[in-house]
Amino acid sequence: MANTPTARSRSKPSQVFDPTPGLNTIQTTLDKFLTAANVEAVYGAPVSQGENVVIPTAEVVSFVGFGLGLGGGSQSAEANSAGSGGGGGGGGRVLARPVAAIIMSSDGVRVEPIVDVTKIALAVFTTVGFMATVLTRMTKSRPPKI
Repeated sequence: MANTPTARSRSKPSQVFDPTPGLNTIQTTLDKFLTAANVEAVYGAPVSQGENVVIPTAEVVSFVGFGLGLGGGSQSAEANSAGSGGGGGGGGRVLARPVAAIIMSSDGVRVEPIVDVTKIALAVFTTVGFMATVLTRMTKSRPPKI
């Protein structure tokens, strides 16, 4: 009985998952997203027209998310294969919109905001719709309590 192999001596060491490739992918993607928030993305190239110089400005917003999973396991007397695994994923979006123009002339420097009429109109319609819905619900007659 002393020569009988045990379950421990028959099991092979489990493979260890190396997260380095996944982490490198995350770092590379994150670096790409961070480059979107540089000065060149916020301030455009100056445009000259006679004595006037116009510099367009924008608002830049980045959203990013990542996930990484790992696994493991070991081979036992009952199982024929060792467990291992790993995975990851990510995604994001970069949004930019013009917000102002810096105008430099012989009269001085001024900042002119860029107004998005479509967004203002949508906000007005949404507010009016919400207020109409609330007022309609408030004025509905309720059955008397008995």
